[in-house]
Amino acid sequence: MEWWLAYLLLGMFVGFFAGLLGIGGGLVMVPVLSFIFSAQHFPPERILHLALGTTMASIIFTSASSMRAHHAHGAVNWQVVKFITPGIILGTLSGATVAGMLSSQVLSIIVVVFIYYAATQMLLKIRPKPSRTLPGRWGMVGAGSIIGMVSSFVAIGGGLLTVPFLSICNVRLQHAIATSAAVGFPIAMAGTIGYIVNGMTQSQPLPDYSLGYVHLPAVGWVALASMLTAPLGAKATHIIRTGTLKAIFVVLLYLLGTKMLIGLF
Repeated sequence: MEWWLAYLLLGMFVGFFAGLLGIGGGLVMVPVLSFIFSAQHFPPERILHLALGTTMASIIFTSASSMRAHHAHGAVNWQVVKFITPGIILGTLSGATVAGMLSSQVLSIIVVVFIYYAATQMLLKIRPKPSRTLPGRWGMVGAGSIIGMVSSFVAIGGGLLTVPFLSICNVRLQHAIATSAAVGFPIAMAGTIGYIVNGMTQSQPLPDYSLGYVHLPAVGWVALASMLTAPLGAKATHIIRTGTLKAIFVVLLYLLGTKMLIGLF
């Protein structure tokens, strides 16, 4: 039960900041889940795989909620979603398959590098300048494949990649964010399926209540708590100075990335 409480607290934190800052929780969930799974004495060589798969499954619920909210405001460009989704599915499934073959140490390095990248992007408020238009159908498939593959390696909904890509292609920021939220759903679905299938093919026993690399109790409690606190975070944007909390979040990302990096040695 004490671990279920840890999952609830993690979900509450992730949901609040997702609602407050409009960001996904994967960058926080992966390192924190890896610490929790380690404390539970899960198989060390599969801890990060379980953290990635579990995070992907949790993102299904948060991305579905976010997608519905943005659609209600008419901000989703469904034409973009239609053309990019085949590449997203292909890239995410491929990425999850490759991730299943990599060692936990290699995956940890990839996750740490991406956490530092994301934190630095937020810290410096890097915004890409529009420089071109959206590519054709096959260009969208190619872009989706890259976004999906990277997202599956680090268990994110793709917003940190999809929004800059659409912004470069002259899509208005409001529509880029909304469309990215919709794209996050197929990323999460394909990533979850990939990690489930890869986990089920492993000969080594996995923890109880796990479906492949997805630990079901963690998914349930994290998803429940995050969906409850996300609206609170959204309301808090009108009350609290988000700049201060954003700085705290960036510091937290650097600390989590550094702790994972130290753990490699």
